[in-house]
Amino acid sequence: MPHTAGILYPGHSAEDDYPVLENLLGEDVRLPLVHTLMREDAHRVDALLDVGSEQVLAEGARALGAVDSVIWACTSGSFVFGQAGAREQVEKLQAVTGVPTSSTSFAFVHAAARLGLRRVAVAATYPADVAERFVEFLQGYDLEVVRLSSRGIVTAAEVGTLGREAVLEFAAANDDERAEAVLMPDTALHTAAWLEELEQRVGKPVLTANQVSAWEALRLAGADRPRAGLGTLFADQNGPVTSG
Repeated sequence: MPHTAGILYPGHSAEDDYPVLENLLGEDVRLPLVHTLMREDAHRVDALLDVGSEQVLAEGARALGAVDSVIWACTSGSFVFGQAGAREQVEKLQAVTGVPTSSTSFAFVHAAARLGLRRVAVAATYPADVAERFVEFLQGYDLEVVRLSSRGIVTAAEVGTLGREAVLEFAAANDDERAEAVLMPDTALHTAAWLEELEQRVGKPVLTANQVSAWEALRLAGADRPRAGLGTLFADQNGPVTSG
């Protein structure tokens, strides 16, 4: 039987990353996706708090059907609540799903732990104030952000239009020699088809939002094994993951 990891995804921008990931992951994986309500497409704190609200996520979860795990695939719609709020968000969502549940923000923390990372660069498409909240979230889990770059894009729709070369260049231009990896935190950013190219261009691990979301969901579903073509994170499946 395939492992089925449910994806809750806000709106429409880079949701087509998930069929790409499913194809790369192999025949033992299914990534059914439900679009959750996005009343306003804006990387702005008040709008993000609504996108990640308990009622919105519960409605999406009830539409998923039978799955082995669930991921709330929206980084900004989780870290904007802060550490305690993001944890409460997942706990309430899991009470609805009845299966192991997480969010992209925690997926980044757990992926960094799996790879033993301590110092990272963040290449964020968000406006600066939202990007800084992601840094604060990471710092709460003892990750040092040695460089933060903010592209200042307000809408997920615009982020979703960035193509291959723009994404590769954005990662490379915002690396730092002190960083052990580059993190690209927006699930509205297409990256799934270019994970290996991203690492080749940067010369170190690159963690992207849709990549870590799929990894976290599969880890929780019990499908945690090495897989090729998806970057260092999926290739290295032997390290510990601490709870967060």
